[in-house]
Amino acid sequence: MTSPGAAAVPELGGAPMFIVPGLAESDELLVDGAEGRHAVEVLRLSPGERVRVGDGQGTVADSEVLSAGADGLRVAVVQRFEVPAPDPEFVLVQALPKGDRGPLAVDLATELGVDRIVPWAASRCVTRWRDDRIAKGVAKWRAAAHAASKQSRRPHVPEVTDLMTTREVCGLLADVDLALVLHEQARRPLAELDIPTSGTVAIVVGPEGGLTDGEVVAFRAAGAQAVRLGAEVLRTSTAGAAALAALSSSTRWK
Repeated sequence: MTSPGAAAVPELGGAPMFIVPGLAESDELLVDGAEGRHAVEVLRLSPGERVRVGDGQGTVADSEVLSAGADGLRVAVVQRFEVPAPDPEFVLVQALPKGDRGPLAVDLATELGVDRIVPWAASRCVTRWRDDRIAKGVAKWRAAAHAASKQSRRPHVPEVTDLMTTREVCGLLADVDLALVLHEQARRPLAELDIPTSGTVAIVVGPEGGLTDGEVVAFRAAGAQAVRLGAEVLRTSTAGAAALAALSSSTRWK
């Protein structure tokens, strides 16, 4: 097995990827359940085709299909390797968007490299997760992160935390290396900042109604800087992805 961070880690991409938590240390693996049904019934994979199976935490097994049937997809492991966690770590604090745009925001952020997603109950959120619906809302976001990781062939599935209050978000921001708040009235563009190449970078995206003055003051007190992306005002469901792309272009994509 290749050691984490080694130059010999193969490029990810090409072959379809399946995520199986608790990946067994075995020469043969069974991809069953929803993942197996997708492989067999949707992708219609057949013996001899190459696939990748990962545990969502960086362990990946390049494999060859042995059989595809009612029990799922059975594969032979050709090579196992570990993919180190991305650095810097990107955290998206996402205010709850209205309607079904929450999973969309998670999907886009996952494809653009987010490592941790924090659902945030901002003051002006149109959507409210009542106490009896918080678990269901978080589960939907986690399912969206799982599906987007598989589609984009990410070896690390982003963590989706429990719903946070503004006070809890302030505590998070105080502990990161760089905290940013997207604000359309900010004078400083994100493109002008020096982004650290290691550590943790957090970015806050407000709701459709915008941030309250109290939230802006609280985030600044926690050490966050207000920045803007450009002249346009983006939807809350797409602003996070745009910011992540800008952060990646100055760090990970070089």
